[in-house]
Amino acid sequence: MAENKLADMSTEFAIQILKLTDSIKGHYSLCNQLERSGTSIGANIREAKYAHSRPDFIAKLHIALKECYETEYWIEITQKSELISGDVAKSILHDCGAIRRMLISSITTAKENLK
Repeated sequence: MAENKLADMSTEFAIQILKLTDSIKGHYSLCNQLERSGTSIGANIREAKYAHSRPDFIAKLHIALKECYETEYWIEITQKSELISGDVAKSILHDCGAIRRMLISSITTAKENLK
């Protein structure tokens, strides 16, 4: 159940990121990085669903987690450079944080199940 929620949340998050970057003009490189990391979270969560083994599953979730942290960085940069408002940044960082916490919990559980 949580896996589907995580997949759904990451899909909605990717859509938020695409809409956000579409509103930022003149910063192709930054938007490209933000789009790549923000959409990669969900892609890696989906890949984990078809992992070859439990360690492969954990590895793919770790990649999603790393992409989540990178996305937070790019959001902070866009907010600090005043390309997006503080309210927009706060909302997106909140959603990214929720996904990050779920990923950490999923990774922890998967590691415990390895024992």
